[in-house]
Amino acid sequence: MRRRTLIPLLIAVLLLSVLGVMLYLRAKAPPEAARLLPESDAIVYIDLKTIRTLTHFDQTPMEERSPDFQDFIDATGIVPERDLDTVALALHRMPDPTGPNGPVAYSEVFQGSFDGVRLMKYLASLAGSTEDYADRTIYTIPVDGRHLRIAQVAYDTIVASNMPTPEQIHSMIDRSRAGALSTPGSSLLAARYRDVPLLSAAWGIGRIGLPFADNRNKDGQPGFISILGLDLPFRADTDLVASLRYTATARVLQGGAVHLRVEEFAADPAEAGKTVQAIATLLGILRSISNEAASSQPPSRSEAAMQAILNSIRLSHKGDHAILKATASIGQIRALAAAHNPALSTLEPQGSSGPAVDGSGTLHPAVPRNGEDHR
Repeated sequence: MRRRTLIPLLIAVLLLSVLGVMLYLRAKAPPEAARLLPESDAIVYIDLKTIRTLTHFDQTPMEERSPDFQDFIDATGIVPERDLDTVALALHRMPDPTGPNGPVAYSEVFQGSFDGVRLMKYLASLAGSTEDYADRTIYTIPVDGRHLRIAQVAYDTIVASNMPTPEQIHSMIDRSRAGALSTPGSSLLAARYRDVPLLSAAWGIGRIGLPFADNRNKDGQPGFISILGLDLPFRADTDLVASLRYTATARVLQGGAVHLRVEEFAADPAEAGKTVQAIATLLGILRSISNEAASSQPPSRSEAAMQAILNSIRLSHKGDHAILKATASIGQIRALAAAHNPALSTLEPQGSSGPAVDGSGTLHPAVPRNGEDHR
């Protein structure tokens, strides 16, 4: 009798253990869209579904769309801000930055809700040629001197690449056919994804500064990262891990908090220290400018939000790692977004029922808050 009871119990425990291990591996594994990407110099991933749930950005009409973009929407029925759930980009540095392919090429994975028949009909109307590969049709579309290759690999997944050769899109199709957890992803993903904080809604790993390297040295190597005319104190070919993570456990009355974390993998501890010092100097200048502007006249909501975010930045370095952390409330982010699109100021985070806050943290009737970085 005991043996009859013990054997089913052991089988149940074994099955539960196997299921637990599978769920753990699934939680620790990189997102499927990122695992489909080919070998590259950098990867950027955005969980649009989570961001859409938090911000309702899909409910804000775009102020204007280009005619080509509107034609795409009319022909396919795909509204990107509504229908895209995840986007994963692989950045490929081109050997000749002045060549026809430019300094950086991209391979992309899009997941969401698509009408495959309408999409394929639209792509066929634009394609200069097609290729049948592994039971998938690849549409090649000439765009600005490059060849953009696109294929649908699943009912909810589209892959694309504008690399000069079809090798990258072939790789993504092969990975999609291999199955979920059996596709480990690229060597870059294996090396750096472990450094991405858990539950990050957006992240980038590798040489993510490549697209911002406008200034190049005599050897054709990427120069320093330049954003909005501001040169940052590290080169575009520096290995970085950057992430954005939302949490609902801090700043509850302000709709939650978004945590930015950027980690540089420097050549040695001395180099990491130099990066921290250079960024600290740059931050000091920006904070002085912000404080001086605020003292001359009352800051707007967006200016107060930017000042608060600048003041939240913390710098540190551990060995050869330089780390920057910053925090912004949902209210502050909405204030910054509303400066460019006033319609966004009317939106509230999902489930909000408490007092709203402006960029400076001042409470107003109608919205909540959350989040904190423990890493």
